Amino acid sequence: MLTVKYALDEFIHDMSALVDDQPDQERLFDLGSQYLERLVVNPDAIPEEYRVPARGRNHGTYMLHHGDNGLLVTTVVWGAGDHIGPHDHRTWGMIGVMDNGITETRFTRHDDRSRDDYALLEKDRETLVRPGEVSLLVPDVDEIHQMDNYSDRPTVEIHVYGSDLRGLQRSRYNLETCEARSFTTTRFDNC
Repeated sequence: MLTVKYALDEFIHDMSALVDDQPDQERLFDLGSQYLERLVVNPDAIPEEYRVPARGRNHGTYMLHHGDNGLLVTTVVWGAGDHIGPHDHRTWGMIGVMDNGITETRFTRHDDRSRDDYALLEKDRETLVRPGEVSLLVPDVDEIHQMDNYSDRPTVEIHVYGSDLRGLQRSRYNLETCEARSFTTTRFDNC
């Protein structure tokens, strides 16, 4: 029996067409997560050099596609023991786990958002996201998360966003002091 696998270029085509249609959020996440689920079950769809940590590092972030419509597709590799604290994205996003697993901790923001340097966060839930599963990021509603790879091997994820993260003002959060610090992504490991 011949198995047809979903390729990266097919995923980019389908996601680009979906974004170009300017769907409502429910349709975007419904169809987009179906496409992403199909992609992440085919690790061979991503070149091997984008499924390992960057040289000399325990982490890797690689741009796979950036379209005129804002669509950004990246591979993120979390090395063994890798961690990133609470942060936001300020754009819609979908994260699909391709290999291994990642512990994602979500937070709810309880302050009135009147100060750029302050955020009162409360842990909402912690989930072990496994291969083939997709996590959704909804701006201002459910997008602040922390990522931890508690395993002894790399985790490979495909990230899909509605905007290029390079130059996008985002925030990192300190749970103990309630401090919010602005930051921007400046580059990916391959560009």
